[in-house]
Amino acid sequence: MDTTNGNGLTDGHGAEPATGELAGARVAILAESLYEDLELWYPYYRLREAGADVFVVGSGSADVYQSKHGYPVTVDAEADTVTASQFDAVIIPGGYSPDYMRRHPPMVKLVRDAHEQGKIVAAICHAGWMLASANVVQGRTATSFRSIKDDMVNAGANWVDREVVRDGNVITSRTPADLPAFMRTIVAALRERRGARAQPDVIVAG
Repeated sequence: MDTTNGNGLTDGHGAEPATGELAGARVAILAESLYEDLELWYPYYRLREAGADVFVVGSGSADVYQSKHGYPVTVDAEADTVTASQFDAVIIPGGYSPDYMRRHPPMVKLVRDAHEQGKIVAAICHAGWMLASANVVQGRTATSFRSIKDDMVNAGANWVDREVVRDGNVITSRTPADLPAFMRTIVAALRERRGARAQPDVIVAG
């Protein structure tokens, strides 16, 4: 059963109240065509397991997007119908989808606004393209898939080859193999936002 979770967002996770360490946290995961399967679904289910309300936000070009391997995801909302203030975090999967995402100004704006509001902005693999387009890595330490290192550096990032990097509210990782570290860092950052023990400003692991 779908339930409306405020501000027009529809939460299709069921009518039972969420429980867990992240209960009450609201997270947007961005989606577009040819997303990397694991980089969308691993965060989606890991965060739901922890009790967060997770919403898939698309560009508006479709209601359902196919992954690189043909697995579909249905969006809960379009980028131009939501605002960064509705979320505690925005997560951007990789694959080919970030190249499509950055062609849609509302998606770029959502990432930029989330960053400016101090929300968690997390990107893995080729999702660094969205960080570059949103101009949020200037002066930040970050990582990405190695083939877009030059794009990240040209956008002003201090690029490092590590499984996960957290610089303030920006969290980045390289590949699906880094997902465990990526999600541990995101969960810790969300717990911090909810009053848990503070973490250092910059964490470089791997």
